[in-house]
Amino acid sequence: MFQGQIYQPDKGVAMGSLMSGTIAKIFLQHLEEAHIKHLLNTNTCTTYESIQYTNGIHSNMRLETTTETNGRINYLDLLITRNPTKFEISIFRKPTSTDTTINFHSNHPLEHKIAAYRFHIERMFTLPLRQK
Repeated sequence: MFQGQIYQPDKGVAMGSLMSGTIAKIFLQHLEEAHIKHLLNTNTCTTYESIQYTNGIHSNMRLETTTETNGRINYLDLLITRNPTKFEISIFRKPTSTDTTINFHSNHPLEHKIAAYRFHIERMFTLPLRQK
């Protein structure tokens, strides 16, 4: 609602909603598990082909092709490094990332202070790593 007018999004969830981040996370993790993980577990597909494949999964999702530099490319929230025999996967950090969190002694609720740590720990367990 803005200035007495109620607005309804055409698709997705409202920005700023308490649930939007969680819903986006669930949606992307499902897509990653169901459609993307198998591409990363095989070396038969280039990153460009996997982006094209991902763009065909859902009509409301569009990934843009980025240029591979020194065998590395950013894909969703992943940094994929191409080696001669395998891909290495880690979490991508923007160059402007400061990797700072809320100071524990600040006046923020405890839930806010531990949210970043919880996210990174949960993400670590959901990385699409190869099965050995």
